[in-house]
Order: sequence, then C-alpha cells, then structure tokens
Amino acid sequence: MAKRDYYDILGIKKGAGDKEIKSAYRKLAKKYHPDMNPGDKNAEKLFKEVTEAYNVLSDEEKRKLYDQFGHAAFDGSMGSDPGSYSSRDGAHFWEGSNGNGSYTRYEYNGSGMDDIFGDMFGSFFHGGGKKSHFGFGDDFAGESAGSADYHSSITVSFREAALGCDKLLKIDGSAGGTMSVHIPAGIDEGQSVRLKGKGRKRRDGSFGDLLLKVHIQDDGKYTRKNNDVYITEDISYTTAALGGEVEFPTIYGPVKCRIPAGSRSGTKIRLKNKGIVSLKNKNICGDEYVTLQIQVPKNLSEREKALLQELQKIEAKRRMGGAA
Repeated sequence: MAKRDYYDILGIKKGAGDKEIKSAYRKLAKKYHPDMNPGDKNAEKLFKEVTEAYNVLSDEEKRKLYDQFGHAAFDGSMGSDPGSYSSRDGAHFWEGSNGNGSYTRYEYNGSGMDDIFGDMFGSFFHGGGKKSHFGFGDDFAGESAGSADYHSSITVSFREAALGCDKLLKIDGSAGGTMSVHIPAGIDEGQSVRLKGKGRKRRDGSFGDLLLKVHIQDDGKYTRKNNDVYITEDISYTTAALGGEVEFPTIYGPVKCRIPAGSRSGTKIRLKNKGIVSLKNKNICGDEYVTLQIQVPKNLSEREKALLQELQKIEAKRRMGGAA
C-alpha cells in the first residue's frame, strides 16, 4: 500500500510554516498517542504516521528532499531515514538517523500528556547527538552518542519519604541489577535520587547514572504542604469546653498537647518542629498543624443524659438573662 502524503497526514498545505507544522502535530499526536488510546491498534498506527510526517516536515533538509523526491527520498536508496516508532510494555520508542550521520534512539514512558508535549518541539527528533529531556519530565531517557543514564521510578509511603528509608530495588538494564537505594528524609513527590555509575554501559566501558523518580503514596491521615504536615483529630466535647491534655500522633511518634478551654471545631494547634525535615538543611524542620474536630457521642448513659439536660437548663437561663 502506498504511503500517504505527509502534508495530508498532518492536514496542512505544502507551504506551511514551522509554527503551523508544530501546531498540527501537537494536536494529532495528543489525539492518537497510545497513552490516550490504550489497546487501540488503529490509533497507534495513526500516531506512527503523524510522528513520521512531523519528523520529515519539521527538518529543513528532509523537507526539501521530500518536496523534491517524495517518499522515494527515504526508501533507503538516498541515505536518509525518517525514523520509526514502536511501543512495548507501556514504553514508547523512536529511533533513526538524526541527520548528521549518527544514530539516535529515544525512549519515553507514560508521563502525563501535558508533560509529554509541553516542550518537545524543536529538539525531539533532531537531538544532534546530545542527551536531552525535551520537557518529558524525569521519565524520559535519551540514548544518543554515548548517553547512558537510566531512568526509573519508585513508590514509597508518606512516612518513608518524610523520615528516609532504604529500599531494595531491581533495575533491569542498569549496571546495578538488584541494589539497596537510600531515599533521603524530606524528599517530595516527583523529586529524583541520582545513583552515580548505576546506569547503562557506554561504548567506552563506563556507566551512566540511575535517576530514580520518587512517587509518594497518599497517607490517608497526613497531608503535606512544603515541609509542614496537616492532620485532623477528634477531641471530646468536654475537653473542648473545659480544656485538657490530649495525645496527638506525629510522624515521629505521639506527642501530648494542652487544649485550651473553649476550643471550637476547626481550631488549629501547632506542634513546632514536628513536620518534615528540609532536604537541603537537616537543621530545619517544618511544623505539624492539628485541626480539632469536636466529637459528639451518639450513645449516652442515663447519667450523661441527666448531666447534659442540667447543662441545657443552665444555658437556657443564661440566654434569658437569668442567673446560671
């Protein structure tokens, strides 16, 4: 079957400028990207087509060849290669000549679509023999002219990220194989740990680095904002009214705290230095903020009912201006 015209594939005219080509490709690549169409073979085929068309039309030299000779310019007889796209196991690959005589292979996996297409244009298919990230985020790995950094990810719990931990990790394709990885205390969502010399082997026998992107599981109890942590805790209505000492959980263990008399739901109690340690300065630590929620009992004993009824009468008298 004859190949479709590259201009037709992108829906543009032959005289289209670079901006129009990029805009057309951005729209179609988002529409047909495998991450947006899981399991759809037709969408994958269309994504390959628009990727190949963009690779040629966005390159000035390749575009001149295509305008003059059509697809024959890239059938192998003229020494040029529009590149090829493939995918497996949730990862996506493009490979081919970068136009200056060297061979380039790019690999990227399922980042969000905004990350994938945020800043890819102008460099994606014309890397010039250098390793680049091109706005793909930390899940992007380029292997070109000896670049051998290996990118992977790891998921840790909220407490492991806050306090630091050591994890046993198996990285297929890296120099380390199975290795112990230290996650430093205070690391935040999306930050990466770099392990020197644990990446892919280069042609000269040396190894690149392993960049491990950290993802943090939702805790269900704690939330984080910068280095401060937030939690909501119940207190009894008697403690709220009379004040008292209550034990609250922190990531470092339980802490006793004095509750002022007359506290209301929504009151915030600050526990100084019970937040998350700074990744840059271990002497600096955030705070924990406890939002009080007054607990109203559902099942009252007869004695409790009688006392509350007495309190209710006293409050009614006070509202009417009488003596309590």
